[in-house]
Amino acid sequence: MKTILITGASGGIAQAIVQRFPEDHLILIGRNLKKLEDLYGKRPRTSLFEVDICDESAVQSFLDQVALHHGPIDILINNAGYGVYRDFDRFSSEDVRQMFEVNVFASMRFCRLLGARMKERKKGHIINIVSMSGHVSTAKSSVYSASKFAMIGFTDAIRLELAASGVKVTSINPGPVKTAFFDLADPDGSYQKSVQTFLLTAEQVAKRVQKVTVKPKREVNMPWTLALTATCYRLFPRLSDFLARTVFNYK
Repeated sequence: MKTILITGASGGIAQAIVQRFPEDHLILIGRNLKKLEDLYGKRPRTSLFEVDICDESAVQSFLDQVALHHGPIDILINNAGYGVYRDFDRFSSEDVRQMFEVNVFASMRFCRLLGARMKERKKGHIINIVSMSGHVSTAKSSVYSASKFAMIGFTDAIRLELAASGVKVTSINPGPVKTAFFDLADPDGSYQKSVQTFLLTAEQVAKRVQKVTVKPKREVNMPWTLALTATCYRLFPRLSDFLARTVFNYK
């Protein structure tokens, strides 16, 4: 039995991930303890916590308590995040700062604090659920894509630094996933409708997460059609820019 910590545990992807680990001890973090209790209160071997992941001292204190009462974390799954799609000049500085606080700084914080403990034990696995938007930017996703590019870069770097310690690091980069994420990012549903061909389910993402815990990989890009798009973007940047701002400008 492994001890797995999951951030953003009330989200749709996290709910699907939880279903994939019925025998393990799960430590689930969210913004609303009542919602966590409604979702997972009857699940055995589950510890629920309301934590402000943007507060470094709160996270440090929480992780100290977890280590004391639950022992070491075997797998960290950074899942917390959100997105807003709008023209770049309609974001305020506070909008940008808040998205980076959740999408980047909070995930980095858990990686640093738990990664250091895994390094000492020479054992562990960090799985960062990022996004294909961290490989290919699209119109109206400037801040969201920037946060995801940053997170992929950070993930790649710590993978190299932790390799000698036996700690595995994986980035899972899904395209659009049919979850409540789009309640904020795409309130009228037009974007989801336009990318229906690429739309993943939370269960598909969870299945890949489970798979890499058994057979670790450095990176998972999904679906394959968007993974191919990312490759084409690197090989044919001018053509890709033209298509992205004309043919495939869905937002």
